Amino acid sequence: MRPKFAKFVFAAFALAGSAVSAGDPAVFAARHDADEIVGKDPLAAELLIRKAMARTHADDALRPWLAAALMKKGDLVAATAALDAGGFTPDGAGLGWRIRGQTALIEGRLPAAATAFDQALRFAPNDADLWVSIASLRFTSGQQVLAIAAADRAVALDPRNPGALALRGLLIREQYGLAASLPWFEAALQANPDQPALLDDYASTLGDMGQYRAMLIVARKLAEVDPKSQRPRLMEAVLAARSGQTDLARSILQRTGTMFREMPAAMLLSGVLEYRAGNFDLSVEVLEHLVRVQPDNLAARPILARALAAKGDWRRLADLFDGDVTSSRAAPALIGLVGQAWLHLAARESGDRARQDRTRAQALMKLAATTRRQAAVPLASDGTLPVLAQHYAENPQGSANAVPYIRALIAGHQVDAAQGVADRMRNQNAGNADAQMLAGDVHMAHGDARGALAEYTKAAAIRFNEAVLVRMDAGLRSVGRGGDADGMTSRYLAQNPQSAVAMTLLAAGWAGNPARSGDLAVLRRAMLARGTI
Repeated sequence: MRPKFAKFVFAAFALAGSAVSAGDPAVFAARHDADEIVGKDPLAAELLIRKAMARTHADDALRPWLAAALMKKGDLVAATAALDAGGFTPDGAGLGWRIRGQTALIEGRLPAAATAFDQALRFAPNDADLWVSIASLRFTSGQQVLAIAAADRAVALDPRNPGALALRGLLIREQYGLAASLPWFEAALQANPDQPALLDDYASTLGDMGQYRAMLIVARKLAEVDPKSQRPRLMEAVLAARSGQTDLARSILQRTGTMFREMPAAMLLSGVLEYRAGNFDLSVEVLEHLVRVQPDNLAARPILARALAAKGDWRRLADLFDGDVTSSRAAPALIGLVGQAWLHLAARESGDRARQDRTRAQALMKLAATTRRQAAVPLASDGTLPVLAQHYAENPQGSANAVPYIRALIAGHQVDAAQGVADRMRNQNAGNADAQMLAGDVHMAHGDARGALAEYTKAAAIRFNEAVLVRMDAGLRSVGRGGDADGMTSRYLAQNPQSAVAMTLLAAGWAGNPARSGDLAVLRRAMLARGTI
């Protein structure tokens, strides 16, 4: 059977069945009632639809609503089984295909989700909820520009749709910053004040901005509407940590069990708390895992360095962070720690090796005494180049293979080869900030600061995070635009007032400028309060 013909037959079968029954007033009433309650009580919605099916025998007309209730319950297997049990009526096909796509998206089956959403668009092209799902799929797939367009389409179709408003807020947060996203979350909560996911996103954003009291108020509301959620506990742990109550914060975090074991923010918090408590081995264990997962996590790296220094693991400290000190990611405190590591290593050696280590230590101590920052370079990748090359050859389409391979090529000074791989990755992932940023890294390794800056600027227009910020700062300063770099970082800090990376960059830019001495003093007090200097 030809593919197009097979698709036509499948679609026809899916629409076959009780089309006449869709006009039954009892079917219409059941659908309406289910729509009203499915968000708050999916079990009640499921029972309502099953009773309507038993009474009307209009299974095909009600099947998408049953699947929607089952999906909301979290029973994805049952939702898929309900969808597979028969066809859809034409007026329910859009919902049926959307639910099929949403279950696939939750399960990580992205191609299946894309196929289902394409089918849903044939029947419900103006469904705002469908466009929210499409935006989520595109963002998950790394198609950030297309995700923004889909979210904009959803908001245009239904300006009061809480899901559309919330997703646009999340994308705004990635694109412009925390402060810019708050009005979107607030508008979404006005439309649906008891939605747990909305309350969670809003509270998290408030916490990231340092508005901890407001975060706690929203967290308490989240606990009321979703008593089983552990997220409020995590937020309480953050607040306790910020107020210096380390033991309380650790106790609260431990009560969440393993739920947040792989969440980067929770891993960072755990690493910090164990460091404060003097459990340096535990701190290093958590933070090393986090840095392996997110090598560009600029908050975790210096804390890991401190924990390694506290436990006296100078070799590991030097191995992990010596490369950082030549990049714009290394603050003076980190440079000084690496210098101490080389001093300790020199004391264990003799002859030429000891002299080399001591010379390296002295150079870093001198560098740490200044605030001047060097051009950004990409972080080294774990793994040897031949192994990474083999993984890339086996699957050159996957960014999980391409990114570490490109970094290893740059670290191995094979910049021309890295350029080809990076350009291919960027072209295959149009609208992806990470691909754009990595292409800029290769330009920087070539010594082409202007070319790098062009790539970084495109990345910043899609997702302006700390990883892009440090690269933009380095690129601007490399072409003599220090004032523009300071202005950019000031704007970033206004949107993300808790960013230690932005504070460090701005302090470096203002150092030595008499006109900024007052501003620099205020900034350094803020950095001291945060423990970043």
